[in-house]
Amino acid sequence: MTSTSPPPGLARLNALEEHAALAALHEVCASTAWARRLLAARPYPTADALYAASDTATAGLSPADLDEAMAGHPPIGRPEPGNPASAREQSGMADAPEALRAEMLELNLAYQERFGRVFLVCATGRTGEQMRDALRERLGNAPEREREIVRTELGKINRIRLARLVETETETEAGSGTEAEAEADVEEDRRT
Repeated sequence: MTSTSPPPGLARLNALEEHAALAALHEVCASTAWARRLLAARPYPTADALYAASDTATAGLSPADLDEAMAGHPPIGRPEPGNPASAREQSGMADAPEALRAEMLELNLAYQERFGRVFLVCATGRTGEQMRDALRERLGNAPEREREIVRTELGKINRIRLARLVETETETEAGSGTEAEAEADVEEDRRT
């Protein structure tokens, strides 16, 4: 994803006033610490520099910061109503049979009871069955191991969302959720 000139959305992010940039970054990740770290490192010369800063910020999140980030994610199988990005990210569950939806609900509840938070997986490009299988597998993890998997999955999600943010021409296009963006999300997920 290296280029000679910054993508239009990156130039816009670099130029935004602090409060507007913070709001844009909060759309990517609900962690205030993550957003402030990215904000403090502006301007970014390339998208790759932004992604690297995101990876570093995600790796440095405290347990409380990670919990704050997690609070911004709806359970798998129940995207946030009226949020096209949430629906796009969980599109693998959109046409899932009712039995799979019911199983995901049951597994999500078991996960929340065991770990005290929502199950987080980078859902982009995954089928409902793949998400179910990941959830089943991760239910057996030790809490410390699961927290690190969550951190890794959050990092993948943040990169996909940042890519969408920095590649858009205008703020209106940033929230449009076109099929081409969904395909780009799938391709980005395969690379991460």
